Amino acid sequence: MKTRDKIVYAALELFNEHGERSITTNHIAEHIEISPGNLYYHFRNKQEIVRDIFALYSAELLERFTPIQGQQESLTLLRHYLDSIFTLMWKYRFFYANLPEILSRDEQLHLEYMAVQEKLQANLVDIMRAFVDLKLLVISEQEMKPMVTSLHIIASSWLAYQSAMSPKAKITEQVVHQGMLHMIAVVKPIATTQGVEELTLLEDGVKALNSRTK
Repeated sequence: MKTRDKIVYAALELFNEHGERSITTNHIAEHIEISPGNLYYHFRNKQEIVRDIFALYSAELLERFTPIQGQQESLTLLRHYLDSIFTLMWKYRFFYANLPEILSRDEQLHLEYMAVQEKLQANLVDIMRAFVDLKLLVISEQEMKPMVTSLHIIASSWLAYQSAMSPKAKITEQVVHQGMLHMIAVVKPIATTQGVEELTLLEDGVKALNSRTK
């Protein structure tokens, strides 16, 4: 792995474990046993590292939430998107937990974030249309965007909300699972009978995972 990539992944690990605010470039350099000068050869400051992490996150986010073409079993599709929510929230949890502050410090990053979220919203509406076509959901075209926005708010704000409600609480896999269960609960009222059955299967799977990771 190239030194630049080592720096980015080490920073992601440390930010997730200790919080972005408490980690300096010296901590990152020490973690991968390079000199601070070597780190500054690749990045002028910590904010540039955060931007590179965001680029990784954005690429993965849009890839995971691009509508899947072709015939797919509905439960497989639901599981894919639910797994993607967990993976992203856990893998980039420092970003989710402290999003407003991170964006407020970097206008360029904030603009990039808004552009990515606009693409994501369009993808999510298309994904919801696909679930309507699969007869899993009953929702009008006019109601789709507000529903997508509600789910997006939960996903992007859940960890920050949990941190605000319990400042000393550590972000764990169980906390992420709770957010996933909350999103399922929001979708259930617009689900068909088949949709409710499949969402309940996913809900039971998340609860089982939650109990195993305690």
